[in-house]
Amino acid sequence: MTIAAILAGRTQAIVHCSPGTSVGDAARLLAERRIGALPVLEGADGPVTGIFSERDLLYCLAEHGVAVLDRPVSDVMTAPVISVHREISVLQALALMTERRIRHLPVLHASDGETPRLIAFLSIGDLVKYRLEKMEREAQDLRDYITSA
Repeated sequence: MTIAAILAGRTQAIVHCSPGTSVGDAARLLAERRIGALPVLEGADGPVTGIFSERDLLYCLAEHGVAVLDRPVSDVMTAPVISVHREISVLQALALMTERRIRHLPVLHASDGETPRLIAFLSIGDLVKYRLEKMEREAQDLRDYITSA
């Protein structure tokens, strides 16, 4: 199955910030939304320039102290972005996340030579949940087959 299967039916807006957002404001947004990372976008529909995560916050606080809360996210975000397209398989995406030791993946899509734009922002939890549900469905299908035979 591909990432497109996970995205089917998703309608929620992607919570994001801009490169100029302060680290403090981005941290508040992470806490308010109870999320682990934000894609950093140039404009509302612009390219993804980075990712600001809980790890980025922790590392910059440890290195620079609380003064970093007034700096822009662009100073501390993870860049360049590792991303995927919606046709990649869920297993390939999980392998990429494991190999690169990341927990969030922007899903980008470009039409006819356009700049790729963000269509989804997935966590490793989204992918693991999908895989577990798929495995449970397959196991149930096998149990149903066995009991009906």
